[in-house]
Amino acid sequence: MNDATSVREASQSQALPLAGLRVLDLTVARAGPTCVRHLADWGAEVIRIEPPSAEGQDIAGEPDGFDYQNLHRNKRIMQIDLKQAEGKAVFFQLAKTADVIVENMRAAVKFRLGVDYASVRAVNPRIVYASISGFGQDGPYGHRAGVDQIAQGMGGLMSITGLPGQGPVRVGIPIADLTAGNLLALAVMMALFNREKTGEGRWVHTSLLEAMVFMLDFQASRWLLAGEVAGQAGNDHPTAIPTGVFPTQDQPITLAASSPRMWERFCEALGQPEWITKPGWDTRDGRSQDRAAINAAIADVTRTKPSLHWIEVLDTAGIPCGHINTIDQVFADPQVQHLGIAQPVQHPRLGAQRLVSSPINMTGVTRGIRAPTPRAGEHTQEILEELGLDAQAIAALRATRAV
Repeated sequence: MNDATSVREASQSQALPLAGLRVLDLTVARAGPTCVRHLADWGAEVIRIEPPSAEGQDIAGEPDGFDYQNLHRNKRIMQIDLKQAEGKAVFFQLAKTADVIVENMRAAVKFRLGVDYASVRAVNPRIVYASISGFGQDGPYGHRAGVDQIAQGMGGLMSITGLPGQGPVRVGIPIADLTAGNLLALAVMMALFNREKTGEGRWVHTSLLEAMVFMLDFQASRWLLAGEVAGQAGNDHPTAIPTGVFPTQDQPITLAASSPRMWERFCEALGQPEWITKPGWDTRDGRSQDRAAINAAIADVTRTKPSLHWIEVLDTAGIPCGHINTIDQVFADPQVQHLGIAQPVQHPRLGAQRLVSSPINMTGVTRGIRAPTPRAGEHTQEILEELGLDAQAIAALRATRAV
């Protein structure tokens, strides 16, 4: 990296809202890194700490693979063996100057390693310590390992996903991991805001299970407030009708026209104004009860014209609708391209890349990816020197594989 590039990147970083925040990243897999990625993308100085590995492989995935590259951009990476006293001493030197520590080990592991909140707070009362576990930090399942699919199952999502009678189905993204990471990033921001008033940090934590139950949203309230146990509804919305997937001459489309006024506009757009006053279809409850017949009638109409015809007709009528894109079609979509969410970055070894940037927009701040994902341990030497360790001390740490 030349001097001009360094100055430019430093200037861009200083303009970001989290510039000046130091984060120690102890995360693995996906949920924790999702939290840290928010902080890194918006300007925090993130030091990712990984255990030394003879193979140079990270326990979260293949370093040159698409997943690892997507999760760990905008960071510096060093290697520390937290199981060794010398390595843990280096960690606590870093912790003294950190604002945030993020981890998603099994609940008990941080205590076994001696890097838990109480231990860190003893040297830095201002620390915001952020944790994700599978099922919570304590309780009957607190000791268990948890991964996304287990949380999807235990949190109820798999019971309401898929076609009626199909049996449990997982969704196509790690939604419990991602939601837990997003919520933890929000918790970090709240704790940092609170620290401005109190001068002290806090331990904030969530779990995959809590995140998954939270994401049930109205399906949860159907049970808690109305006593209804939701089942699988396939591509139909569980309560808002019609909302679903319908055939056309060339490819299916998805649409939603459930409110009374929208239903009227929808019927008119389809050339079926008589549906508006048809007995049983003229009320929301009636449409809910006659869902199958309504869906069949809509399909009989929509399959007579190409998808683009119906997208244009329905859009003109103000009816939410859209194509059902494959992933490649998503990134070819003109609106997605306009939003600029796939950002270019130049990797020194892997060449030109495109990564999904932050979906957040903020006035006065240019969204982008400042730096590609480093290789394993790339910044170990640099960060140790910043701590004031001389060549002899660093060599001694390397000799014992503490770093």
